[in-house]
Amino acid sequence: MDIFDDIDDLAIEEEAVMNEYINPVERKVRVVKTRPDHYSMWDGREFHRRFRLMKESVQYLLYLIEDKIKHKTLRNQCIPPMLQLLITLRFYATGSFYITVGDFGGIHSSTICGIIKKVTDAIASLRPIFIKLPRSEEEIRRTQEDFYKIASFPRVISAIDCTHIRIQSPGGNTAEVFRNRKGFFSFNVQAMCSADLLFQDVVARWPGSTHDSMIFSNSSAKFHCQNHAFGNGIILGDSGYEQTNSLLTPFPNPETPAQSLYNESQIRTRNVIERCFGVWKRRFPVLSIGLRCKLPLAQDVIVACAILHNLARTKNEEEPPEDPEVNIPPEPIFPSSAANPIGEERHQTRNIMLTYFQALIL
Repeated sequence: MDIFDDIDDLAIEEEAVMNEYINPVERKVRVVKTRPDHYSMWDGREFHRRFRLMKESVQYLLYLIEDKIKHKTLRNQCIPPMLQLLITLRFYATGSFYITVGDFGGIHSSTICGIIKKVTDAIASLRPIFIKLPRSEEEIRRTQEDFYKIASFPRVISAIDCTHIRIQSPGGNTAEVFRNRKGFFSFNVQAMCSADLLFQDVVARWPGSTHDSMIFSNSSAKFHCQNHAFGNGIILGDSGYEQTNSLLTPFPNPETPAQSLYNESQIRTRNVIERCFGVWKRRFPVLSIGLRCKLPLAQDVIVACAILHNLARTKNEEEPPEDPEVNIPPEPIFPSSAANPIGEERHQTRNIMLTYFQALIL
């Protein structure tokens, strides 16, 4: 049975909305639960295991978003910003139902829904600060040097790939476009990353049935490439992308030593995006378990988790310890589906690279 066959989170979201219109006479008796102080009660390791970030990073994150999530007054047992943030991080760390997360924070499930939406939106608003492609000459040069150290592939500014994030069926007439090749509903999320596993760009709006090359063709990254915003920088992708002068893919059947060396260097250099996805999903298991919420919130959670991943990387945090309470399903494998090839005359950049690798052999 699919894990999304018995879902109550959407019902909780709808209940939270409907409660605003219920006659006061019909309201239930209000019960204020005990709210634990999770920030103080756990040591550094246990805190890291439960919330996937170190205490120092959480404090810094709270500093950035506190004004957006705090209540205007302290009336009616309002929930402090730190508890709101920790509840949201716990949701990202477990993918649990709202009721379970609410019990963890001593808050009713209908309130949890609003907290997760508000905090996720606040974190996602930090995207321009934490997720950005290199644009200045100094940033481009430094990024190219970092990639060159991996396998001596020159001029690389980014590695690109797509990964599927499971969601529940959105319903309606267009639901089937979200069903991917493996048969489950998902977003096909395109990401670009640097040599040190930092997200440079994230596109989280395309349904699971969309081909990788289609996503890139309609992305701002391709627009910037066409306008030479990255100087002589190039992007590395797998065979699921169309070969262009700014995005290089491997040879499907290498025939010469230079082509084989090119492929080896290209694949080793491009591997950073696969590693980035692995670290990202291990840090925030909700991305592997699946998102049991409406599509707009699911998209914001994906972006928010990418931002938190970059925050953890810039703070030099290690991967958090495994949480025995969280069962992460195995990651489905999606073999690359080759894009339509184009004429060899447009492969000018790859031909230049072949000349470079031929010189290395000689």
